[in-house]
Amino acid sequence: MTRTPPVASPVDFAEYGDYSVKSPPRADGGFVRPRYPFQGRITADGSSGFPAEAGRYHLYVSYACPWAHRSIIVRELMGLRDVVSMAVVDPVRDGRGWAFRDGPGHGPDQVNGFTLLREAYDATEPGYDGHISVPVLWDRATSRIVSNNFPDITIDLGTQFGAWAAPGLDLYPQSLRAQMDALNDRVYTSVNNGVYRCGFATTQGAYDAAVAALFATLDELEERLEGRRYLFGDQVTEADVRLWVTLARFDAVYALHFKANVRRVADYPNLWAYTRDLYQQPAFGQTTDFSHIKRHYYTTHPQINPLRIVPAGPQLDWAEPHHREKLAG
Repeated sequence: MTRTPPVASPVDFAEYGDYSVKSPPRADGGFVRPRYPFQGRITADGSSGFPAEAGRYHLYVSYACPWAHRSIIVRELMGLRDVVSMAVVDPVRDGRGWAFRDGPGHGPDQVNGFTLLREAYDATEPGYDGHISVPVLWDRATSRIVSNNFPDITIDLGTQFGAWAAPGLDLYPQSLRAQMDALNDRVYTSVNNGVYRCGFATTQGAYDAAVAALFATLDELEERLEGRRYLFGDQVTEADVRLWVTLARFDAVYALHFKANVRRVADYPNLWAYTRDLYQQPAFGQTTDFSHIKRHYYTTHPQINPLRIVPAGPQLDWAEPHHREKLAG
């Protein structure tokens, strides 16, 4: 049944495109991200109830969304395109949320025939009235959502499908997990979610705190990448995937749309070269659609961009040589 959406606050529509969600800012005007209620895990041995199997799982994603883009990249890096299927939503949302429509780079849901992503949530929990987000990992065997908790989805894709994965790639090495988790937590708080805390702040103080933390962390990452190709040496890891999706969108969207404009990524020699280095690798560059990204952000947040005009720039040379391969570790 189609519901008529009530009038939403700017924060409701800005973040979710779903008028059924009420997630007001903190008293200080800071942005609050909702919880992700479906947190099943895939395990190679099946002990979680969701065993890793070829052809069993289906990803619902958006090329625009950085959280979903992580899953797309890991699926490509691990060589799981023929193991885990994928459907892409329209980047432009209305009050009904994410939808499956024919268009450039997106199309219908070939597995369930859903027209709205909301239908996957309702099929899993009838009457569900919470946050509708991508990515979603769907189980064909039980006809339900396994997870919409984006950090878990990439970890499971990267670690539990070894029987089908490309050989020699370990995105989450056991020996580095404690260090990686600590850095990931910092990057998530200050950078991945930090840009949203800038863009959706409703007071000057909340914005000032968020933008200061964001650029303090970017400054630290610039220094970290001075002598190493990737965040943990000479191999791409889960940490690089998590950071990169924000860096890739930064100059095109976050610097202008979310007022994260103290510096551009292009103003950081190491961060910009690092971002180009990864972009020039197929799993990153070939899954990046700047049309989807810009159309989504600039047309879905009317309280930030009421006329929904999508800017033409910036012009960035993503093919410029990065020379990062010269760094040993």
